[in-house]
Amino acid sequence: MNERSDFTLPRELVDMARKVVEANRAAGLRVATAESCTGGLVAAALTEIPGSSEVLEASFVTYSNEAKQGLLGVSSDVLETFGAVSIATAWAMAQRTLVKTGTDVAVAITGIAGPGGGSEKKPVGTVVFARARRGADPDEVVADLKEFGDLGRGGVRLQAALCALELLMPGADGP
Repeated sequence: MNERSDFTLPRELVDMARKVVEANRAAGLRVATAESCTGGLVAAALTEIPGSSEVLEASFVTYSNEAKQGLLGVSSDVLETFGAVSIATAWAMAQRTLVKTGTDVAVAITGIAGPGGGSEKKPVGTVVFARARRGADPDEVVADLKEFGDLGRGGVRLQAALCALELLMPGADGP
C-alpha cells in the first residue's frame, strides 16, 4: 500500500521522531509531551511514525497559561512569579505531565516563537525545555533555556521540536 500524504513534516524532524520511537520501543518506555510554543509539532512528528502508539501515551498542547494550569495543574504562583517561558514553568509542566500520564518520561517545551512576544530579557527565539523521568529525584531539575535567535516562527518551532525529541531519547543527558 502506498503512503500518500498531503501534509509533510520536515525530513529531519521525521527522521529524529523515528529514532525516538524505535529507541523507546526497544527500551520498553512510554513517553508524553507538554507543548506550548511548538503547538503539538513534537506529537505530530512522533505520530507520523508507524507504531508510535507503542511509545507515545499522550501529548498536551497547553498554549495559554490557563491551559497550563487547568490541564496540567501548573501552579499560578509559578506562572506569575517566573513567567510562562521559564525553567520553573517548563519543569512544572514536565513533572505534571509525568504525573497525569503515568509514563516513563515526559518532556515539556515553552517559548517565544515570534514574531512578537519577545522582550529584552526573553527575546524571540527563547525556548525552555524540561524532562521528567519516573523514579528520578524530583528535586533534580533537568531543564535548560536555549536562545535560537529570530529564525522566524517556523524555524524556532522546528529547532525546539528537534531539541525536545532529543530529550526523549533513552539515555539523553539533558537539554
